[in-house]
Amino acid sequence: MYAVSSPLLSRPGAVPAEPPDEGVAAHYGDPYREQRALAEGRASVDLSHRPVIRVSGSDRLSWLHSLTTQHLTDLAPRTPVQALVLSPHGHIEHDLHLVDDGQTAWITVEPGTATDLVAFLDKMRFMLRVEVADVSAEWAGVWVPAGGADVPGKEHAWRHPRTAEELGEYAGREVLVPRARLADALGPVAGVWAHEALRIAAHVPRHGFETDHRTIPHELGLLAPAVHLNKGCYRGQETVARVHNLGRPPRRMVFLHLDGSMLDLPGHGAEITLEGRAVGYVGSAAWHYELGPIGLGIIKRNTANDATLLAGGVPAAVEVVVEA
Repeated sequence: MYAVSSPLLSRPGAVPAEPPDEGVAAHYGDPYREQRALAEGRASVDLSHRPVIRVSGSDRLSWLHSLTTQHLTDLAPRTPVQALVLSPHGHIEHDLHLVDDGQTAWITVEPGTATDLVAFLDKMRFMLRVEVADVSAEWAGVWVPAGGADVPGKEHAWRHPRTAEELGEYAGREVLVPRARLADALGPVAGVWAHEALRIAAHVPRHGFETDHRTIPHELGLLAPAVHLNKGCYRGQETVARVHNLGRPPRRMVFLHLDGSMLDLPGHGAEITLEGRAVGYVGSAAWHYELGPIGLGIIKRNTANDATLLAGGVPAAVEVVVEA
């Protein structure tokens, strides 16, 4: 696994981020100013800690089609898609940001997950004409907001499948640049704290934060952007189809408006309670430059939307993201 240490950490004021985002800057001295600059398209974000996986070979799209939740056999070049790798029981194991350029599929994933994903893909190659490589040492990701300055990199870029109107200030693209040119490719920058705050405000789940070992796509509202419901067999499909057609998931993701009078944010995994009874956990939390303290939580499906919850001891009001 490639050990990330971004050259942008040498910029004045850079404060290193904590795991799993180590290797890049949490902020560069003024998180709220950086959020505003990012929201207004005046800054980019160093995401060079996200591993980059390259899949080449003439069978690559049909092969990835058979292993993931997304329909990929007729994917047009430079069309960004989100795809999931599920366990046999339908639980999310990997979240892939994928773009194919007509010759090669380029994938970025969450920090710390590339080794397991490459091992799984290699195990599933059999006699097919595909080659899988972790190319994180050569390529790095950069987040460029909608309307932001172009970053010199590959022609293609990954965009979230939701519309720009739905994403609001989080609308943007993930561009791959040669790692050797990363320091020169970016002008004004914002840290990953700013990126996370806009992600949470846009109700976008992040693998490893809003997911645990038993998360299924329905709980996070991922059917529309990441799961093709009319494709052939893939691992975990039976669970996806059964819950979609016959039932409802046991949990759902909600947006949390946290009490602004509290000094600390609840940490990842902090218990969410209702009248002393555990009903879920906090996935992510951040200070937003306009909304104040916010978060995403995973709660039991039948928890009332008008309930006042405690998220790690912090009072929180619920905004619906995934319907009960």
